[in-house]
Amino acid sequence: MEADPSFWSDNRKASQIQKEKANLKQIVEEFSYLKSGYDDAVTLLELLREDPQEKSLSVELESTLKQIKPKVDDLETRTLLGGEQDNSNAFLNINSGAGGTESQDWAQMLLRMYLRWCDIHGFKKEIVEVSEGDGAGIKSATVMIEGSYAYGKLRAEVGVHRLVRISPFDANKRRHTSFASVFVYPEVDDEVEIEVKESDIRVDVFRSGGAGGQGVNTTDSAVRITHYPSGIVVVCQNERSQIKNRATAMKVLKARLYEKHLEEERAKQAATEASKMANEWGSQIRSYVLHPYRLVKDHRTGESTSSADDVLDGALDPFIHTFLLWDKGLIERKAGDEELE
Repeated sequence: MEADPSFWSDNRKASQIQKEKANLKQIVEEFSYLKSGYDDAVTLLELLREDPQEKSLSVELESTLKQIKPKVDDLETRTLLGGEQDNSNAFLNINSGAGGTESQDWAQMLLRMYLRWCDIHGFKKEIVEVSEGDGAGIKSATVMIEGSYAYGKLRAEVGVHRLVRISPFDANKRRHTSFASVFVYPEVDDEVEIEVKESDIRVDVFRSGGAGGQGVNTTDSAVRITHYPSGIVVVCQNERSQIKNRATAMKVLKARLYEKHLEEERAKQAATEASKMANEWGSQIRSYVLHPYRLVKDHRTGESTSSADDVLDGALDPFIHTFLLWDKGLIERKAGDEELE
């Protein structure tokens, strides 16, 4: 079938259709993979029923199921992602909270965790801004993440994250509790009208600090945009070009303004209340305990694991999947969600 010659007359619409086509193609390919894996598992199960003593069949069946389970979980997760912006790219913002150097180090640990999660999923990530901590860690960071359903999945991470561990900064090896907050904003599509008046913003340029290369550090390339009506302040210092940094900062600003608009519309929903909590005790959505035992527990859903190191290395999918079920009202809050000491 020949393509309609007028298809590219509207670049915006054509780009949207191409994106939808790519998503559908990926779903079809994954379904075909799962169907093949399912057929193999059924065949192996039938053979095992005929010869229950054949250990090689049970080993192969177990291996086949292990291979297809993550794909099944991922496909199920996508069925829960029907929000208007769920398939958007995302801006992820991390801010250290109460705890000084401890929380700044914790914020850096969270940044690494999300970058590893991106690597696992093959998502493209770009650090837009990092504010270095006082001696260790970071005060804040903003990352642009590009990938299928990046925003829909990462919105499960919005809220305060709490760390309990023996402090590497305490000579007396005492246990410390640290906090950091995570916010996620969808990248605003060109079709979404977000008006930003020049009279409503102030643009400051300055010299970047921290890592970034000589060109970044020796010129006034960093850009800070302050939006007066909302009070939102956005900083971008990743590029060597002031023009590119300003363009990226405007994208982040529009994303945050759009998310603010979405939050106002969802104000009555309990799930959005987590993003309004303070970075302190009692407001956390998830706790990461590294001492005296190892446990990561989500206080909204009850999802937990003792494999804390795996979670900190990016294994977030079980928490994201359970959150989406909980957010849709498909599961209730699990028992035993008392505060962790």
